Amino acid sequence: MSLEMQDERVLEPHAPIQSLRTMSVDQAFKSEFLRTMQARGYIHSITHPTELDEACAGGIVTAYIGFDATAASLHVGSLIQIMMLRRFQQAGHKPIVLMGGGTTKVGDPTDKDQSRPLLTEEKIRENIASIKSVFAKFLTFGDGPTDAVMVDNDEWLSKYGYVQFLRDFGVHFTVNRMLAFDSVKERLNREQPMTFLEFNYMLMQSVDFLELERSHGCLLQMGGSDQWGNILNGVELIRRVDQKPAFGLTTPLLSTASGQKMGKTMGGAVWLNADMRSPYDYWQFWRNTEDADVGRFLKLFTDLPLDEVAKLEAMEGAQINDAKKVLANEATRMLHGQAAADAAAEAARVAFEVGSVSGDMPTHEVPAAELEAGIVLAALAADAGLAGSRGEARRLAQGGGLRVNDEAWTDANRAVSNADLADGVVKLAAGKKKIVLIKPV
Repeated sequence: MSLEMQDERVLEPHAPIQSLRTMSVDQAFKSEFLRTMQARGYIHSITHPTELDEACAGGIVTAYIGFDATAASLHVGSLIQIMMLRRFQQAGHKPIVLMGGGTTKVGDPTDKDQSRPLLTEEKIRENIASIKSVFAKFLTFGDGPTDAVMVDNDEWLSKYGYVQFLRDFGVHFTVNRMLAFDSVKERLNREQPMTFLEFNYMLMQSVDFLELERSHGCLLQMGGSDQWGNILNGVELIRRVDQKPAFGLTTPLLSTASGQKMGKTMGGAVWLNADMRSPYDYWQFWRNTEDADVGRFLKLFTDLPLDEVAKLEAMEGAQINDAKKVLANEATRMLHGQAAADAAAEAARVAFEVGSVSGDMPTHEVPAAELEAGIVLAALAADAGLAGSRGEARRLAQGGGLRVNDEAWTDANRAVSNADLADGVVKLAAGKKKIVLIKPV
């Protein structure tokens, strides 16, 4: 692994940061923040590393990460960004959570093959209201010098007239430069159209950084490595227009050891809001971590000391399951609280070690009349999120991977009905790690 870093110099108009060179991951940092980020594996690319390190070592620095409100909840794919803000605050600095009320109206084209559906302003406001509560689980908000604050970029972006926006900011960007960014170039190389609306997203993100620099003294923008081009634009804009120091830092884009995108499962996105994914399901997601990912995820997604992580990471054979339980407990406790983590762990123990059922297990409600008539197993497994499709459920059943009340059903066309109820529910399981209670209503 290497850290990409940039020449430290103020830019001339339209002169991009150039001369990428690599720096060993063993490079010593003075600041607690960058030392922690480096030791835990958060850093992918960083601009002006020496200058940023000196700023972080010399006093309180303000940094931000933006989150668009495209759904009613963020998912696990956004958790590494939230944890970056947490590490920043833990090191004695001030984090800003930027809600993208304005940029969500446009849609970030990064790593997308097609335009995102445009949401109404009312839906965006609803999504922001739903998302906000998660951040209080990870950050301390308030009026203190290192307390987190939350702002919405719709407050300034919606005030600009089109001509004013172009005159004030368009002059600082060249189309040549914008086309050279991977996020744009790769989209066009795949022969997927990019609307002019989306093309403006990187300008809007740069203006966000400039606005936060002016209103909050924000020096640093952080994000995933797919945001590198957008972040560089903001760094360049501030250094060119305001002649102020500005920095960018990105994390690697996470995927599992098997190559699956972080935050996606067979049953869909791993949402952070409890009403969209139960604490039990969230616990199970972490419990099902691949062996090769346990140490990395413990560093990124828990506050466990690194020496303790090293001991857990070194476990082999059946013992690695104990490390996975620690990961699940710590990650669930951080998001949902200690009581929810304990309940999820106990429900899993009862389900998989005792073979019984618990009220803390996830439930899937079905109309009582439908269960009475009988529901085909493949359809029920897919609807309950135990399989990605009916075809996948059939393949699971044929391999003995679907069980009804702990009995393997190899015929996916067999009907589950009231005759299978035990204590008012049907226990439906896929493989050894996923259980849903089917409940008639």
